[in-house]
Amino acid sequence: MSKHQNKIIILALCILSFSFVNAQQKTKHTQLVQFSGMILEKQSLQPVPFTAILIKGTSHGTICDYGGYYSFVAQPGDTVEFSAIGYRTTPYFIPDTLSTDRYSLIHLMDKDTASLKTVIITPWPSREAFVEAFKKLNLPDNDMDRAKRNLALAQKKALMEGFPMDAQASFMNTMQQENNKLYYAGQYPPNNLLNPVAWAQFIQAWKDGSLKVQ
Repeated sequence: MSKHQNKIIILALCILSFSFVNAQQKTKHTQLVQFSGMILEKQSLQPVPFTAILIKGTSHGTICDYGGYYSFVAQPGDTVEFSAIGYRTTPYFIPDTLSTDRYSLIHLMDKDTASLKTVIITPWPSREAFVEAFKKLNLPDNDMDRAKRNLALAQKKALMEGFPMDAQASFMNTMQQENNKLYYAGQYPPNNLLNPVAWAQFIQAWKDGSLKVQ
């Protein structure tokens, strides 16, 4: 066998070796795992609802539900960041030596306390505006007028029914709606039309008069 033929054989073996290593790396890189688990508070071991879970350097991820459960697709070797309001953002490295396509983790979150400056909120922009408003204040002249105003139950009921949700209730309601969209993504949400328990509750409420039609 000539030297020229030996060089060709060696070159071919090098090309085959490079292709094999590249194929192994590509297969390893494209391996996917179902990454799921629970997110709990480290001190009380209570769920941390609506925690954001993102793969570092990307926009891929999810949020956990009200009970702290999460599940999404990731790759071995990804660095996942857990972040929630009032807690420290913590990373986690998914092992790159996984032999299965499923990986579970119970992640503990540490509380993060932030000290803010004291803020005093007043309904008047200045002391002069308060003095002017106080001078123009029209108070009832007698005790009966004041009592009627304080005991106006109809007015209190109207104010209570039309009072909007506070910031915390609005946030929880919005996060629950977003979580429901993610939970039922790709499928139809449940329908209580054929739910015997819901029908039993409806009939019982109809009988005892607690059913309210709006």
